[in-house]
Amino acid sequence: MPELLTVDEALTRIVEHALLLPVERVPVADADGRVAREPASAAVDLPPFPSSAMDGFAVRSADTPGDLPISFRIAAGAAPPGPLPAGAAAGIATGGTVPDDADAVVPVELVEDSGDRVTVPAIEHGQHVRPRGGDVREGDVVVATGTRLGPTHVGALAAAGVPHVTCSVRPRVAVLATGSELRSAGEPLAPGQIYESNRAMIGAALARSGAVVEVLPVAADDTEAHRAAIGRGLESDVLVTSGGVSMGPHDLVRRVAAELGIEEVFWGVAVKPGKPLAFGIRDETLVFGLPGNPVSSLVGALVFVGTALRARQGMERPEPSYLSGFAARPLRRNLHRDEFVRARRAEADAGILLDAIGGQESHMIVRAASADALIHVPRGDGEIPAGAVVRYLTLD
Repeated sequence: MPELLTVDEALTRIVEHALLLPVERVPVADADGRVAREPASAAVDLPPFPSSAMDGFAVRSADTPGDLPISFRIAAGAAPPGPLPAGAAAGIATGGTVPDDADAVVPVELVEDSGDRVTVPAIEHGQHVRPRGGDVREGDVVVATGTRLGPTHVGALAAAGVPHVTCSVRPRVAVLATGSELRSAGEPLAPGQIYESNRAMIGAALARSGAVVEVLPVAADDTEAHRAAIGRGLESDVLVTSGGVSMGPHDLVRRVAAELGIEEVFWGVAVKPGKPLAFGIRDETLVFGLPGNPVSSLVGALVFVGTALRARQGMERPEPSYLSGFAARPLRRNLHRDEFVRARRAEADAGILLDAIGGQESHMIVRAASADALIHVPRGDGEIPAGAVVRYLTLD
């Protein structure tokens, strides 16, 4: 058995082999979840004109307080008829263009409006006026290369007049489960058979990293069935298999993969669950062999395959994005392997409290469904005390 890689060593090797995918122009409305491969710059100043932050009256601050004639009223989307005359006010809606020579807006609830005149209190220069370009200037970068776009980015790009953004194409991922004992939910089970759950779970996990997932039929424990299924999966950008990567007589994945020209980069990571994880390449296709136990497959998909997908799309930091919380109870450390412990999150005065669930065995997927976090427990001696800061990944 080769020496196990640490989690960080395995992630480094994966990223080193994750070649960038091609790019395509994507309408901003369809860009959520995509990774920008070129910077996107504002087409206009935002706001493109000085605008009012309130419903009220545009004034010259030097004319306040006072009783002022109303020269005109400005609706949102309409241009003022001209500059604001000295000693006058202009009614204005939120978002309306502040007329030239006005330098403040008095909120409507602070005035007395008699129809043709308005009494206003004193107000300071610049109050309730959004300056032109106060959010972004034309030509400034709105989204940098390597950013995974979310709803806020989509809104910012649209507001800045950007119609399209250059993104990586979505990675095509094939998910394959192996094992003659596997049956689909709803089918009757013969002795020794179980329901197959990993393909849907892995696919759901990888869709969160932007993948377009194809679920392949289950491959029985037969060399020819494995060869046909793996060969089909190699047509994708990433192939993920589940099961058949350990050292038993029916574990055929690694042998058939080698026969098909897949170069194995590593096998075995010092992680629990999921130690017998295989990673290889053929041409530009990345191949992951995940253990068959469901929680092992889940951890492998989230931590290792997800990193590969984000790297192939050009994400600036493709490694898992950990959050910080506090251990609700002591966590025993494994001397030889990092461990991902299923836990539930709770709000506490100090922050997020993480409480490990009962039943951490790698086959217990129903128990795992009650968790919403994976605590990363680094390998070492002793334990992490209750109340200590820990890193975690979200599961919801």
